Amino acid sequence: MKITLVNPPYPLGVHSHPPFIPLGLAYLGAVAQKAGHEVAVIDCQAEKLTYETFRNRIAKIPADVIGVTATTLLYKSAMQLIDIAKQVQPQAVTMLGGSHGTFWDEGALNEYPTLDIVVRREGEQTFIELLDKLHEKSSIDNVLGITFRKEGKIIRTPDRPFLEDLDSLPFPAHDLMPLENLKHDGKILFPLVTSRGCVYWCDFCSTVRMFGRGYRWRSAKNVVDEMQLVHDKYGVDQVTFYDDAFSVNRERVMKICEELRVRKLDMTWDCGTRVDMVDKEMLKTMHDAGCFCVWLGVESGSEVILGAMNKSIKLDQTRTAFKTANKVGLMTIANTVIGFPGETEQTARQTIRFIKELNPDSVGFYVATPYPGTPMYEQVKQKGWLRVTDFDKYDTANPTFETPWLSMEKLAQIRYKAYQEFYLRPGYVFKMMRRGGVYGKAGLKTSAAYALRAMHLRLS
Repeated sequence: MKITLVNPPYPLGVHSHPPFIPLGLAYLGAVAQKAGHEVAVIDCQAEKLTYETFRNRIAKIPADVIGVTATTLLYKSAMQLIDIAKQVQPQAVTMLGGSHGTFWDEGALNEYPTLDIVVRREGEQTFIELLDKLHEKSSIDNVLGITFRKEGKIIRTPDRPFLEDLDSLPFPAHDLMPLENLKHDGKILFPLVTSRGCVYWCDFCSTVRMFGRGYRWRSAKNVVDEMQLVHDKYGVDQVTFYDDAFSVNRERVMKICEELRVRKLDMTWDCGTRVDMVDKEMLKTMHDAGCFCVWLGVESGSEVILGAMNKSIKLDQTRTAFKTANKVGLMTIANTVIGFPGETEQTARQTIRFIKELNPDSVGFYVATPYPGTPMYEQVKQKGWLRVTDFDKYDTANPTFETPWLSMEKLAQIRYKAYQEFYLRPGYVFKMMRRGGVYGKAGLKTSAAYALRAMHLRLS
């Protein structure tokens, strides 16, 4: 069959990151190719396509199946593309995948008649079984993990069990991607996902609900084989691990580092993990094996808010993780969530002070955003706190709900001041000057941007 997979554009004017390889589509493309299907990918973000230019593109690629992925922020954009695709190619079966469709499946089918099938949770096995059924023109009633229409009713089949053997998946089909459009400073940043699921259950996180409360991982050899492949095939000398918690399995991390050492694979990499899942020996081993930076989930500087989030960490664990990482020579990036239900101006200030105490190389102050499928979403809806229902605004930069303790306006002010206070510290500027290189320049550029913005506000 002829398959077209689509990465939708960001809504206009929202906070967004530079385009990167959409790994979900790359995996679907790989399994579909392996099963003998013909696959094309349209990456609207990388190719800077508008809805009109997408219409022209999709018209030139005959397809039996058109699949679009979507997070919550990309949902409405994805559905506009499905509308266009159905107009241009009415014979094609349209599918929606990704985290938002997983928890908004019936809503999506009710809201958009042009959508035929929603693929929930992990898509690889479900997608291939669907393609087989569609090719045979047989019933899809027994395909696990899908939601679809039949005789005017919406049918939701049981969830598909998670794939346990991640090594059985082919490597992502990078060759399907518009790689030239994905270069930043002349380089392509290749992401790798080496595990799925999480052993924790944070109330703001949709990822663990998408991939399950259980940690499944690829073998060290399989991970380094993929690193070797992108190094040899594309000349890549740096990758980033997109795992939510890279170091859950300590033994595997050590094996990955040893495999890199044995192969003498000269690549640098970064990863994200939890503060309670690192130690000095492991971080030193990671550093020696090419790791230059760790992203650590701080989330809050208030023990009360950490408890409300169901985060299961203590502030002293966070302090130790940052001190240890700095001691072994790793750069650190702190991720925080501000505005979680129960947050007050005082607890938010505690977070800002805590981040300045930790003194990471960079920080993300993300606004608590109630994604469908999370306990936070249900709480915010139940309490009547939700003020923004337009998913185009769910970009983690702008508030979407307010509580009796914190208004949306005050939260926006706190977030702006948090960035200002962090990046305009003389100590931070001198730290970045001493660091130098690409990352030192990036830090100084960020500081300069906040300084200029502050000057502009004072003059206006």
